[in-house]
Amino acid sequence: MKVCKCFNVTYSMRKVILFYFVFILGVLNVYSGEFVKARGFVFIDTSGNEIIFKGIGLGGWLVPEGYMLRMPGYGSPTSIKEMIEDLIGEKDTEEFFKLYRKYFVQEKDIKRIAELGFNSIRIPLHYALFTDTDMSFSYNSEGIIILDSLLNWCKRYGLYLILDLHCAPGGQNPGNISDSPGRAELWIYEENKDKTIEFWDFISERYKEEKAIVGYDLLNEPVLPEGYSTNDLRELYIRIKDEIRENGDEHILFIEGNWYATDFSNLEPPFDLNMSYAFHKYWNEPIKSSITSYLDMSLRSLRPLWLGEFGENSNHWFSKVIDIAENNNISWNWWTYKKIDATSVIYSVELTREYQRILDYWNERASKPSPEFAKLALFNLAKKLDMDSCEFRRDVVAALLDDDFKSVNKPFEELNIPGLIPAVYYDLGGNGIAYSDNEYQMTTYPNWVAWNKGGRFRNDGVDIEESEDVQGVRYSIGWIEDGEWLKYSVDVATTGIYNLEIRVATPNDGCKMSIYVDENPLVSEVKVPNTGGWKIWNDIIIDSIRLEKGMHELKVLFVRGGFNFEYLKFELIYSSVYQNIENKIFLNGNYPNPFNNVTAIPIVLNEKSKVKVDIYSVEGRLVKNLYKGEMGNGLNILRWNGLDNFGRALPSGVYFYRISCNGISEMKKMLLLR
Repeated sequence: MKVCKCFNVTYSMRKVILFYFVFILGVLNVYSGEFVKARGFVFIDTSGNEIIFKGIGLGGWLVPEGYMLRMPGYGSPTSIKEMIEDLIGEKDTEEFFKLYRKYFVQEKDIKRIAELGFNSIRIPLHYALFTDTDMSFSYNSEGIIILDSLLNWCKRYGLYLILDLHCAPGGQNPGNISDSPGRAELWIYEENKDKTIEFWDFISERYKEEKAIVGYDLLNEPVLPEGYSTNDLRELYIRIKDEIRENGDEHILFIEGNWYATDFSNLEPPFDLNMSYAFHKYWNEPIKSSITSYLDMSLRSLRPLWLGEFGENSNHWFSKVIDIAENNNISWNWWTYKKIDATSVIYSVELTREYQRILDYWNERASKPSPEFAKLALFNLAKKLDMDSCEFRRDVVAALLDDDFKSVNKPFEELNIPGLIPAVYYDLGGNGIAYSDNEYQMTTYPNWVAWNKGGRFRNDGVDIEESEDVQGVRYSIGWIEDGEWLKYSVDVATTGIYNLEIRVATPNDGCKMSIYVDENPLVSEVKVPNTGGWKIWNDIIIDSIRLEKGMHELKVLFVRGGFNFEYLKFELIYSSVYQNIENKIFLNGNYPNPFNNVTAIPIVLNEKSKVKVDIYSVEGRLVKNLYKGEMGNGLNILRWNGLDNFGRALPSGVYFYRISCNGISEMKKMLLLR
């Protein structure tokens, strides 16, 4: 065969040419759309475009955590299982966890996550869920079956997936979150390291061709025990990396630092072309300086950053952290999707009365329940994990995904006037935007200060609790301090004169509030009376407030705190539209109703007329001639103090008031409560 002399190159030259040929193919492959890549300071998606991952963690699903289940001692997966086995036995415990995993995340959950606007999911894994009876990794394991389903759902709804080893053999940290026996035995015993490498080899072989998988979070929150250094962490990472790359697997490797993904000592320089440094952020200030060291590391290493976990704080804090991340090209993954009876989640699972009975036993406040009772309670709890049985936290979603949350207040619920406005239906938005509260986020872990003292209904700094008011609404706002305020977007149906009822409770004197409409004073000062207790509710009545038709911003300013606030209620008592009513008379409902001291009866006339108003008992007996004489056109208000014609206090009960005018009579009902 003839060979052109120009191609007669030496062996060493061929090696150089081959190197550059492979290198060029590799560069081209980055933009071929085959796999997500880490390039420079950014991630490149499967279409070759830069992407910021906006993700959510499915914590608690395959790795149950005690605090999410409200269990004492913040249990590990193993201790949780043991506590349940103590109640219902080993066989029923296995059945419980199958139900638990079935209902915790279903296809409709993944669809919902995509609809909300997230583009990725981080799934925490326990290595043992992927083993068979002899602890060998198996493609027939429950873990693989679940993970395959999750991957298919993600592909169906356009979500990326990141696999996270949350519980490594022996535990990568001494805490319950890694299911350790109380110390980080991953580092102490070599066989645990080997088993961890084997796990990632197993996962890599299974999923190396899956382009919907962004990559592998190799170890969640490692904490090295005394006597071990971050060189040991780096060495294990490199061993795992080598095994994965030997399989021909191109997925991104996410590398977390020591001490719960915060210390990256000895993890530079980077040891793979397709890797990202993953840090976690909890309970510190949401300011750029808190992540400066990570930004500097990214700059030195030319590797992108991934905020793999943050959460367990207030909506305001969430929004601020995301703002910092995205302004610095940092992808993020929020923690977590579901918990029992919680505000800092997207779906809150109902805390049933039966499960509370079990919690009381575990907390040594009740005797041990029977196996039959415990099984029924636990199996019912598992079914309550179904998304459709949970309470959706729209305020949390707004904080995570609405860019306006940091600057514009928006309605939490459609609020109409006339009508009742629950205090807890204040607008969506951050602190200083939709509300102002003195304690609205948690920035120090040792001094654990809850951002919501009541821990109910919403996840802002506003303190919410059960009102315990049988005549009111379920939730009220408490722990009110001087200068705090709330905003409400309201739709006023018609221009007119309104009565305002404010429901409050307090054992204190001297409390005050003010109310504004579109920053203009509506009621300059409202004195809040001492009602005799935090749960003893009374109404403050304010007459003759004029409101204009249309959308308005209502602001409630707490001038002097120390009281509980339940709701505002606006009742229309006069409007120009009544000038065209038939028979030239309008009799509105009395207010308040029910009442215990005085009630007001509004009467609107289209012309000056002679009017008679009488009050009757439920038996039809006349008890009070309230008014007889002329009334002018427009709004007229009569008041009745519950006394009869002889000045005697009438008993509690139903009464009727009848107005007679120009040969026309109208009657309405009211309730007197002593």
